[in-house]
Order: sequence, then structure tokens, then C-alpha cells
Amino acid sequence: MSESWLLWRDGTHDPFFNMSMDEILLEEASSLGAPLIRTYRWDRPSLSIGSSQLYPESEEARYAIVRRPTGGGNVYHDVDLTYTAVIPAGHSLTDLNRMDSYRIFHEAMLPMLAALGVAAELKSDETPNVDRATMKCFVSPSKFDIVAEAGSKYAGAAQRRTRNGILHQGSIRLSAAGGDWEKLNAALLDALQGFFGVTFRAMPIPPEWIERAETLARSKYETEEWNRAARYQ
Repeated sequence: MSESWLLWRDGTHDPFFNMSMDEILLEEASSLGAPLIRTYRWDRPSLSIGSSQLYPESEEARYAIVRRPTGGGNVYHDVDLTYTAVIPAGHSLTDLNRMDSYRIFHEAMLPMLAALGVAAELKSDETPNVDRATMKCFVSPSKFDIVAEAGSKYAGAAQRRTRNGILHQGSIRLSAAGGDWEKLNAALLDALQGFFGVTFRAMPIPPEWIERAETLARSKYETEEWNRAARYQ
């Protein structure tokens, strides 16, 4: 019998709720009983920045900027599919170190991209000397990101790990599916099921979790203290 994972086909939200919801899911990871995959969309052109990145002042006029709970660089969310994997503590995937878990999720996507006509591979080395002030994830790929033969990046991810489990936030360039979000979303879910040998079952999200995420969005992710200076109390 195959392992069962949880699936939440979420809708379209503002950037602040998108990040706060992921943080709530990490807080609840130990109660899930199985890995959860969430896919969602953004209601406006957005730029998410890593938890330790410098704030990109020059992008304010074009994008809503939100600081993620995970690390990594800057990701533009007007041209991507965004997904979240929440892995509860005790699951075998939590035994992998950070880099190996990046690698295994991206290995799962290589056959999908090939089927979509994208010749891609995992980046085999680190990107040296990237300026933290201007680091752009789809401009400066890191080790185990997915890159095309010409070197352009197609997928990347960032993580946060706590005693509850792992929050893995990933992004795939929409151009992989000709800009078709629904097509890429379906291909991603099929790829994950096939690679990990799992089946998905829909998870109804408790209304109380949604309410907590809405509160956290207002108190943290919408604030200048968090987005500009990574401060939250």
C-alpha cells in the first residue's frame, strides 16, 4: 500500500496571508500525521525575500514585497507556480539534511520538466559571491536548483526547520508549461506522487488555522518591522 500524503489546493491570496499561512502550517506540522502539499496563487505581482535578505528598495514601485519565514533569495511571484511542502517531525524525509532534501524534491521534477519539453538538470555547485542586497533566486541559481541547459533557473526552494518539522517553500517558473498555471500545477502533483510513490488525499483546513493566519498576516507579515528589518515581537 502506498503512503498517503495530504493535499491542499488553496486559492489566490495576498502575499502576506500566503506567508503567514505557511508559518501556521509549520506550527501545526506535528499534528498532520503525514506530509502536506499546498499549492496557491498570488493576487498581485509580488516579490518574496528570504528571512535574512536585505530589503530591495528599488522594487517597491513594481511589487508587493513580503519577507518569507524561510531563507534563500528573492523570488518574483508574477511568473511562477508556488508550492509548499510541510513535513512533520519523525517522517523519513526529516532525516535528510537541508541540501539533500532540496535535491530530492527537485529530482522529482526533472521528468516532469522533460515531459513539458524543458531540458533541465540539477545545478551541481554553489553560486559564489552573490550580493545579499541584490540576490535574485531566478538570476543566481544555487546548488541543486533546477537549471536549463543554457543556465537559466527553472525551480528553487528554501526551508525552515523546527522541532515540529520542515517548511519547504518552492517555486517553479511558469514558462515551463507555456505560462499555463493549471497545467503546471497538475504536472507537479503527478510528478510528486510518482516519484515518492504516494497518493494524495484532500485535507480540509480547520477554520481556526485560517483565522490564526489572518491574524499573523496583520501582526507580522504586513508590517514594515518584519518586511524591512526582519523584526517581529
